[in-house]
Amino acid sequence: MPSPAPAGLAVVSSAGAYDGALKSLVNAHKERGRLALARPLGRVLAGVLAAAVPEGPLFVVPVPSRRAVVRRRGHDPLLRVTRCAAAELRGSGRPATVARLLYAVRRPLDQAGLDHRSRLSNLQGVMRARPFDSDLGVVIVDDVVTSGATAREAQRALETAGVRVAGIAAVAATERRTSLPLHAPDD
Repeated sequence: MPSPAPAGLAVVSSAGAYDGALKSLVNAHKERGRLALARPLGRVLAGVLAAAVPEGPLFVVPVPSRRAVVRRRGHDPLLRVTRCAAAELRGSGRPATVARLLYAVRRPLDQAGLDHRSRLSNLQGVMRARPFDSDLGVVIVDDVVTSGATAREAQRALETAGVRVAGIAAVAATERRTSLPLHAPDD
């Protein structure tokens, strides 16, 4: 879970810290167009989804990418990984459907350099959700969870449309870094 987590944020599950190999794989796929990494990243995400919601069919909702970013990259990395994760789950006998319910209604400011409160404020109201008729909840998916602001906005949009959110799954999550001492100084 992000710390501090946005109020009301559903439980967040990830495969590990956004560091080392996970960070390298996510960035190579997302920023350098290494499309062959979608399948292994999808396997990682499938494991997170299966652990987050251990039984029953899964409806996975990727956080939408901005159209301009998709055009610049030449692909939608999260959608590609989400589809691979759903295929991996189906291949193991678990029903899984990718439901593209979220869409952007305005463009937020760049999140780089914003603290968690500013991120929440910046993203408030940027997404809407299409109605979805299911008694089962959906799982929001993202490649990396940082402050939880994007996940919380996606959750808000879905809940406003009457969709129950069962959880949030990500390939990786950032770990909060502090400059606090690891032990109390001697008096």
